[in-house]
Amino acid sequence: MTDTPAVPQRPTRIRYLVILLIFLLTTINYADRATFSIAGDAASADLGLDAKEMGFILSAFAWAYVLGQIPGGALLDKFGTKLIYTLAIILWSLFTLVQGFSGFLVGSTIVTGLFVMRFMVGLCESPSFPGNARLVAAWFPGSERGTASAIFNSAQYFSLVAFAPLMGWLVHTYDWHSVFFVMGALGVVAAGVFWWFIKSPAEHPMTNQAEVDYIAAGGGLVNMEGKGAAKSAPFTWANVKQVLGSRMLMGVFIGQYGINVLTYFFVTWFPIYLVRERGLNILEAGFAAAAPALCGFVGGVLGGVISDALLKKTGSLTIARKTPLLIGMILSALIIACAYIDNSALIIFVMALAFFGKGIASLGWAVVSDTSPREFVGVTGGIFNTFGNTAGIVTPIVIGYIVDATGSFDGGLWFVGLHCLLVIAAYFLITGKIERLTLKSAEG
Repeated sequence: MTDTPAVPQRPTRIRYLVILLIFLLTTINYADRATFSIAGDAASADLGLDAKEMGFILSAFAWAYVLGQIPGGALLDKFGTKLIYTLAIILWSLFTLVQGFSGFLVGSTIVTGLFVMRFMVGLCESPSFPGNARLVAAWFPGSERGTASAIFNSAQYFSLVAFAPLMGWLVHTYDWHSVFFVMGALGVVAAGVFWWFIKSPAEHPMTNQAEVDYIAAGGGLVNMEGKGAAKSAPFTWANVKQVLGSRMLMGVFIGQYGINVLTYFFVTWFPIYLVRERGLNILEAGFAAAAPALCGFVGGVLGGVISDALLKKTGSLTIARKTPLLIGMILSALIIACAYIDNSALIIFVMALAFFGKGIASLGWAVVSDTSPREFVGVTGGIFNTFGNTAGIVTPIVIGYIVDATGSFDGGLWFVGLHCLLVIAAYFLITGKIERLTLKSAEG
């Protein structure tokens, strides 16, 4: 009697639930960044804030977010994504919620108090995207990493599709304080879900061995978040210097700064631009902001799909990651045309096209997952995000000064559009071939 051949085990697909959870968390993450931009016009009128003061308050998030990137990445590498990310969600949500009480501030404490609260939101959110990159590196093979990274990165657009109308409705129906109370409470609930669900692929009770083997065969770091994880490289300035000394990564870092100029225009000044320059009320602005955001979301997912398809066809990470970026940034540069258009509907259309292009081009986190040293993913992601979110400091302040000096957003649109050319230059003149960096030992 012969033995019946074993039927090959069909892989589970728990990694898809992981990326869904990361997507939902990042949606809340970006919505919390945008709370003050949605509530800002009503809050500024209530609190007596001018454009320059608004610019500094809108930039506060990014000051802390930038400062926290490398320490946040180091904490992720040392203590793991589950603990650090969960604590981050809880803390940024509480600081979001407490902004709802800022109406009690008076005099000079208004700007200072709001700046500090926004600063703390940024500091607590700083481990989030390096944490996303670690989870993608752990849960996805290289052939799916572009799509996975594009999905969580596209949450920045979906957050305004989902929450800009809600936040606009809250301001219109209740008051601007309610936005912070609702979003803060939602984040605390999300933290509990994340803590319950996230584990390494090798230790997750819902995965089978076939899925773990499939991820590992494609270069996924399946034990990264587990008890048997390989020891991370020590945080030393020599290792940081190797990352910063990589011409390839430096081009990626500069490119992310340029892409994020568009991001921060959208999540800070764009709703205010629609109200002040285009005459929409806050409810209309909330819905109008959702249209470009939806196109950015579609573009973001499409960019990842195109990139992974190109990778399978050509076998070249360089072609797969750079081609969508070039197409997307050319489309995004069209934002400059809005300085010469008077029709509000046409402006929304052009903005939608620009953010569709930005979505297609937003493959930076996929590139980080592709190129980071295996034992230094968190810190490399932190450095990448430090460069990228410097745009969050520069953009709100520069546009605030431009609007205050000229009474118009036209110069701000030029400022944003020209950064699209910077992104193209960074990737095509500096980065070169895209491949994983290997750290050299101190002895070597």
